[in-house]
Amino acid sequence: MKKWSIALLSLMLIAVLAACGNNKDADSGADNSAGAPRTVELKVGASPTPHAEILESIKPELEAQGIRLQVVTFNDYVQPNQQLADEKLDANFFQHQPYLDTENKERGFNLVAVTPVHVEPFGGYSKKIKSLDELADGAKVAIPNDPSNGGRALLLLAKEGIITLKDNTNITSTIQDITANPKNLDIIELDAAMMPRQLDEADLVFINANYALEANLNPANDALLIEDLQGNPYANILVSREDNKDADAIQKLAAALHSEEVKTFIKERYKGAVEPATE
Repeated sequence: MKKWSIALLSLMLIAVLAACGNNKDADSGADNSAGAPRTVELKVGASPTPHAEILESIKPELEAQGIRLQVVTFNDYVQPNQQLADEKLDANFFQHQPYLDTENKERGFNLVAVTPVHVEPFGGYSKKIKSLDELADGAKVAIPNDPSNGGRALLLLAKEGIITLKDNTNITSTIQDITANPKNLDIIELDAAMMPRQLDEADLVFINANYALEANLNPANDALLIEDLQGNPYANILVSREDNKDADAIQKLAAALHSEEVKTFIKERYKGAVEPATE
């Protein structure tokens, strides 16, 4: 009986020691897991040029901070906001504040600007004329069909005295706001992405800089009329949802986009066609 008691006590002691050892291993594993760097996936929608190119340039910096950046490119201005609102993206980078304001109002989004990044001067281009003086009576002029970018085109025409608007400072002016059109311009509205293809059809075509760059046009050199960079209200912005704007990964992305390396990248790569924005 005594021998059985001793044997039973020995087995119990072994079991207790084994359990302690297992708990120690589990605690150690938890500590190692907590101490290991955690990689955060960040999915950002962007226009191919220059937005995606700028984002690609900061991937190594973000990777070093534990953020794996996935850049999803779009060739239109509709899907990036829709997919961000649907939580298929964490952020997007392709638009300016007036466009975002219009999208939120008309499509019921709750998207917010995180930070301005760069300015793309908007301009008018032509294959048919070399100066605005050659713009003939009844000339065909193509402008983007979204209110904010269409308004930019009309403001440029008004600034040159080619048309008159009800308010020559209203950035959301539409064709209906034209009060004088002495050259009887035939102004047509089309999707912004289609503008470069209109160069063979229209006499004057207004093209967003990202599409101009993709068409091998440089706004600084090729535009017949162009926006001023100083005080330009159309800085392109990093955008997120209201519910994730303060997330650590989003804020680190914003900081990386304002680094001196990015400013140098923009200046050297785009040579005046794109300029860093001031915060």
